[in-house]
Amino acid sequence: MRITGLVTHDIRFPTSLELDGSDAMNPDPDYSAAYVVVRTDAPDGLEGHGFAFTIGRGNDVQTAAIRTLEPYLVGRDLEATLDDLGGIWKLMVHDSQLRWLGPEKGVMHMAVSAVVNALWDLKAKRAGKPVWELLADLTPEELVDLVDFRYLTDALTPDEALDILRKAEPGRAARKKELQAAGYPGYTTTPGWLGYDDAKLRKLCREAVEAGFTQIKLKVGADLDDDLRRMRIAREVVGADIRIAIDANQRWDVGPAIDWVRALAVFDPWWVEEPTSPDDVLGHATIARAIAPVRVATGEHVQNRVVFKQLLQSGALSYLQLDAARVAGVNENVAILLLAAKFGVPVCPHAGGVGLCELVQHLSMFDFVAVSGSMTDRVIEYVDHLHEHFVDPVRVERGRYLAPSSPGFSATMKPGSLSRYAYPDGPVWTELRRAV
Repeated sequence: MRITGLVTHDIRFPTSLELDGSDAMNPDPDYSAAYVVVRTDAPDGLEGHGFAFTIGRGNDVQTAAIRTLEPYLVGRDLEATLDDLGGIWKLMVHDSQLRWLGPEKGVMHMAVSAVVNALWDLKAKRAGKPVWELLADLTPEELVDLVDFRYLTDALTPDEALDILRKAEPGRAARKKELQAAGYPGYTTTPGWLGYDDAKLRKLCREAVEAGFTQIKLKVGADLDDDLRRMRIAREVVGADIRIAIDANQRWDVGPAIDWVRALAVFDPWWVEEPTSPDDVLGHATIARAIAPVRVATGEHVQNRVVFKQLLQSGALSYLQLDAARVAGVNENVAILLLAAKFGVPVCPHAGGVGLCELVQHLSMFDFVAVSGSMTDRVIEYVDHLHEHFVDPVRVERGRYLAPSSPGFSATMKPGSLSRYAYPDGPVWTELRRAV
């Protein structure tokens, strides 16, 4: 049995029409997926599905980058490839010519993410398990073999990673049962998009509390007076016991970030997310010291495990927000989860994008069962749009993610959605052009 091809799709959703996803840096996003299907000649007909998340323009560039990885896979023995996903990760990431385009960052790294995640989707489907459970059932040695420790050993060695995983091993079965019974806590960004008016903010804050969420998030950073007003409204609606996180989406320099958060501190923000450039490790550390006890969270635009290492080493963040599709897929996120466990920092994944809720739930649930063993101060971001396009969408009840039970990575989009939202010639985009 062999891998026979990669099929790509440029899928875009016109979320800018309702300002869903709007923030201080991205006022008019069209949530998009550079989507890939790994096909094989296996008799079971199973396929692996993955994607890189973008917000519109440039999704075609990301899709083209994914196609350049086809020679690494086509013709390879299927079972040998799925049995050595650590090896295939290194084959693509360590390519000497592709590395020149990064290294290990940007469009090519995200392309690797889409392909690697699609392979994990295929591996889990063939095993008859969801990805979180497939990972949680691996031995500590098998998990460590997935990780590239190059550039990490000053902070985390393979032996230290084994020790973390072995310490968590005795409680795996009990935590798996707990997860399946009670789910995993979430928080919602749905009320907080910057383009929403005050009436919609009030309504959605009220609905979030009624739905059982104990934390919400508001976008900030465009205008301080607006942020003060919106935070006042949100705090009045949700009360003192609900956590309100704020997200600046990289809007500020270090000094303005400190001043702005101090001005909002009267409303008791739980964390400030991406207060400055995601590449500015020392800037984040400076902000963290200056705004305490308000916490710093970041990660959705952190481009690789090395920058996460530095953020942890410098005490620059209180919450680590890994992204399922920014770094190079499951393997690199296992490394990041192990780093977070080593430094004792809770992981609260970013999921504000098409399909990201579907993916990151698996990573958090694996972390709980097999790595950190904890849900304390850990929440998965939730947004309430675009789930209807997935075959196995997230399920959230009373503010908690229910553990997926279907085999795979929950990444498979419905064929009708792939057809309708194809860019530029799918029916949705054709109709929008006619309406202009």
